[in-house]
Amino acid sequence: MSSDKTVASDGTKDYLIFGINSSIAATLVLISPILYTLVAYPDTFVLSWNEGRGGFLFAMAFIAAELVGLKYSLGRKRLLMAAGMAALAISYFIALPYGLTDYIRNAKDEYNVSLVDSWVWMWDFIVLALFVASSTVLLFGKKWYKIASAGTIYLAGSALILALDAFFPFDSLGPLQIIVPIYLQIDQTLINFIDTHIINVGPQILNSSAEPAIARGNLLVINGLHGPFALQVFWPSAGVHSIIIYTLVMLALLIKMDIPLTRKMIYFVAGTFGTVAINLVRIVSLSLYALVVTTDVQEWEAFHSIAGEIMFLPWLGIYLGVVIYIENKRMRRLKTEAGSAAAPNRSSS
Repeated sequence: MSSDKTVASDGTKDYLIFGINSSIAATLVLISPILYTLVAYPDTFVLSWNEGRGGFLFAMAFIAAELVGLKYSLGRKRLLMAAGMAALAISYFIALPYGLTDYIRNAKDEYNVSLVDSWVWMWDFIVLALFVASSTVLLFGKKWYKIASAGTIYLAGSALILALDAFFPFDSLGPLQIIVPIYLQIDQTLINFIDTHIINVGPQILNSSAEPAIARGNLLVINGLHGPFALQVFWPSAGVHSIIIYTLVMLALLIKMDIPLTRKMIYFVAGTFGTVAINLVRIVSLSLYALVVTTDVQEWEAFHSIAGEIMFLPWLGIYLGVVIYIENKRMRRLKTEAGSAAAPNRSSS
């Protein structure tokens, strides 16, 4: 049975299913496994990308941003089928504390997993990505990727990064590690510039030319107000995972947008530079935290575990919003100009 149609106060058609706006109904179905895990396992929702399910919250935001307010007719039968698929996804999360987690964890030896925690979290993201992808295909058909693909791509990208971390931890994946020394050299330059020209961040030693930050390869040694602190940086901590996530989500947005290829390339390159800049800000912030605030390892690790997400994800959301705003404004202007150009032709005829 097809959904019911009513006419809203603004004259547009409002699609209802069981008395609920169809876009809201679809959103609730797609995020229901996330809502279940949020209620059942609230302690697992930490922001660090490889320590829990915090990424589910951002996937939920992507899904809601694309679907809420969408004018699209959804059949009740398809929505009920998607709800059944949601029940299957929820059953996976229900089964985790009843032996499924142990089964996944014990499989690490068979697949030569190096970091078991990333391996376990990876399966959560795989299951949720498969559910969201299959449900959106069911609900929206072949054009699903032009309607609601960001959530699926974010979840799949997170699963990919967790897989890389599980199988190739630390510096074992050479190509991704190449960028680390470059970041640390820039960090060293910026920290020493701050110390020399802005504010003292290192100990005052008479007749000493020692700098507060020294980078060698993937090792950064800093000596601040609270004493020395050494950091060994690997590709996940350098923000490589954020570049991967940005690339996937940005490509999902650009595929949906009906704009010239040149404009798509400009937006993509500008966002890439922005993401690299955010990663540099994060690394500098981590260095300054150890230089000025504390060298206590536990306190520093607590800041390190959330610094990337609280900087990168807001940046990603703001940048995507700006791109959408600019293009919507441009399209309205083009339509207005086209209408103005057509008006004299209609009057002359």
